[in-house]
Amino acid sequence: MFGNDRENMRRYYVETWRKANAGETLDPMERMVATVISEHPEYQPLLAPGNEAVLERDYMPEDGQTNPFLHMGMHIALREQTGTDRPPGIRTLFEQLARHEGDHLEAEHRLMEPLGEVLHAAQRAGTQPDEADYLERVRKVVTQATGGRAEG
Repeated sequence: MFGNDRENMRRYYVETWRKANAGETLDPMERMVATVISEHPEYQPLLAPGNEAVLERDYMPEDGQTNPFLHMGMHIALREQTGTDRPPGIRTLFEQLARHEGDHLEAEHRLMEPLGEVLHAAQRAGTQPDEADYLERVRKVVTQATGGRAEG
C-alpha cells in the first residue's frame, strides 16, 4: 500500500483523514483507513493539519508508547485478510472471535498479537510470514477467548 517509506505512509493517513473530514470523495482504501481512524478518536488529534512532527516521531515500545500508525495499519491488514480470507480460514476464525467478543474492533485487537509475532519472526528471518503458524496462533487466541474449539 505504501512501500517502506514511513513518512509517505503517515502522510497518507493525514491526507485521508483531512479528505474524510472535508467530505471529499474517498477511494475504497481511503474509506477503510478513514473508518479505522474514526474508530480511534485518541489518534485523531495526531492527524490534524499542521501537525508535521507526527510524520517523523519515533514511537518506542520501551518508552511505553504505542505507535498509532502501526496499530491502525494492523487493523487494516486484518480487515484485508478477513475480506479476502487470506490465509484461508482467517475469516471464519475472525467471525467466531467477533461473535464471542460482540465487537469486531475488540476481535481485531485480540488478533494483533499473533499478527505482530508472525510479522516480526518473518522480518528477523528475512522470509515471508508463515501462514500456517499465523493461523495456529489465531486458533489459540480464539480457543482461549471462547473457551472452546476454533471453527477454522
